Amino acid sequence: MRVLMISTPVPTHFTPLVPLAWGLRAAGHEVLVVGREEVVGAAASAGLNAVGIGDRLGLDDMIVQYLGDKRPLQALGRPTMEQLSMVGAPWIPQTLEVLPAYLDLARDFGPDLVVADPIEFISLFVGDELGVPVVHQRWGVDPVSDQVRGAGETWFKDILAERGLTGLPRPAVVLDPCPPSLQLAGTTPGTPMRFVPFNGNGRLPEWLRRDARERGTAKRVAVSLGRHTLAYNGVPLMRNVLDALGGLSDTEVLATVDEEYREALGEVPGNVRVIDPVPLHLLLGSCRAVVHHGGSGTAMTASAFGLPQLVLPQLADQFWHGDALARVGAGITIEDVARQDEPEPVREAVAALLGESSYEKAAAELREEIARMPAPSQVVADLEELVAAG
Repeated sequence: MRVLMISTPVPTHFTPLVPLAWGLRAAGHEVLVVGREEVVGAAASAGLNAVGIGDRLGLDDMIVQYLGDKRPLQALGRPTMEQLSMVGAPWIPQTLEVLPAYLDLARDFGPDLVVADPIEFISLFVGDELGVPVVHQRWGVDPVSDQVRGAGETWFKDILAERGLTGLPRPAVVLDPCPPSLQLAGTTPGTPMRFVPFNGNGRLPEWLRRDARERGTAKRVAVSLGRHTLAYNGVPLMRNVLDALGGLSDTEVLATVDEEYREALGEVPGNVRVIDPVPLHLLLGSCRAVVHHGGSGTAMTASAFGLPQLVLPQLADQFWHGDALARVGAGITIEDVARQDEPEPVREAVAALLGESSYEKAAAELREEIARMPAPSQVVADLEELVAAG
């Protein structure tokens, strides 16, 4: 069958869909990715064919300009559930400009199935136009999609009226890679699918390959705050985290930092190794704990590896990932600005993750729960049946 995969213009919204795309390709199906230019490179890194429609939006520049010299948590605080309805505001209104081009491409490609991330609403119009089923796949803990759908009803009210629709069409299936124990209560039920980490493409560093024989034995902590956190005025936060972890004895810290932020970061403690960003699924097998910003890809990857996590959320659903990990006992979350900016709370939290067995036990249980979920290859068979049933 022919599958059209559509993504919102955020590369990290697309990468969780890659293992399903691989499963579809491995089963002999044709997959074509379509989105704004922001996701074309991410698709190429996964070995998938893509078509770019619409100019690059420059979302990072918009957000940095809005924030001024503050990071999101400092400028905005923790969002309410209702405020999450605005997650798509920077790009969804512009969707109307490119909708005709998407529909033209879809008619030319002739998909049997449309797959998209959970707040990509062009997919619903394409499915309705062509009369084919639409599948949405969540990223992780999901407080967002139900909220954004409500806003979408308003954003698209004119086009819905023109097409004779009383509301946004519903996807035929919502795939949920989040383990049930971690998922937010009250979220619209989804079909379980195992989370398989894909954090982008990249070479396995020589030093990391040499370390492979010692995986799981080193007292090693990964610090990965994500490219967006650093871009959104987060270098001082990274500096505080590294200074805090410099006070932990017998602990090696690996911090992923792009070259452009190294000078601003300054000198780091002796037990810290600053490294180029590397796909996390290559790195985490040698670690005992992870410090991160609560992004779904990082949180879910660390969960799949069974690692205790310290979450320092900054915006959107990151707070809910921190909440969920703390609730199941697999992590600690610090969402107060002042506590994030003080070394002691960060140091104490990581020391607890490394020293208290309950965190390791809960993280291992989370890993086992993920492993029991149906693999993407099994879900592909179900999608084949969905298409065959018409």
